Amino acid sequence: MQTPATSGTVYVVDHPLVQHKLAILRRKETSTANFRRLLSEIGSLMAYEVTRGVPTQEVAIETPLEPTTARMIDGKKLVFAPILRAGTGLLDGFLAIIPGARVGHVGVYRNPQTLQAVEYYFKMPGELDQRDVIVLDPMLATGNSAVAAIDRVKERAPRSIRFVCLVAAPEGIANLRRAHPDVPIYTAAVDRGLDEHGYIRPGLGDAGDRIFGTK
Repeated sequence: MQTPATSGTVYVVDHPLVQHKLAILRRKETSTANFRRLLSEIGSLMAYEVTRGVPTQEVAIETPLEPTTARMIDGKKLVFAPILRAGTGLLDGFLAIIPGARVGHVGVYRNPQTLQAVEYYFKMPGELDQRDVIVLDPMLATGNSAVAAIDRVKERAPRSIRFVCLVAAPEGIANLRRAHPDVPIYTAAVDRGLDEHGYIRPGLGDAGDRIFGTK
């Protein structure tokens, strides 16, 4: 496990629970319902690590015995931005931990011939310059979709950006770090590489198809 002391760091979440659930996700016989459930559970577990460095503020509270102060996260300052469609599989897990966060959406798909990202939807909360954005996508393969999504988010000048995925390929990591060296990457695994179709090997298949039961 590597703590991202500087921007652009690759942070591998190697907690045993994350790795155990990821192993089940990888199995080809894992059902759609279980895949969806496990993805949400891993999202919650990764949310603890991804939000480790977010700012907190001291607030006044009343315990049953006396007044005191405590540290709290301002959930409304966080924005979770799933890359459609597969990124929504991680969203519920993150919202289970920080339900007060805002949600944006980045709709991009990968052209199967060129492997380039094509945008079809973009919607973000207002006042992004005062917010920290966490971009969500289960797979970092070529990195083209992640780069395109972060390009668009940066147009709104957020306070900070983090990128979260389950499985990354070295090619995608290199592409994202080259385009956005200031954005830390959080992943549960770095796999061997890409095949000729741009799929991660060994990977876990097409995350969107496995979440929604499509082909």
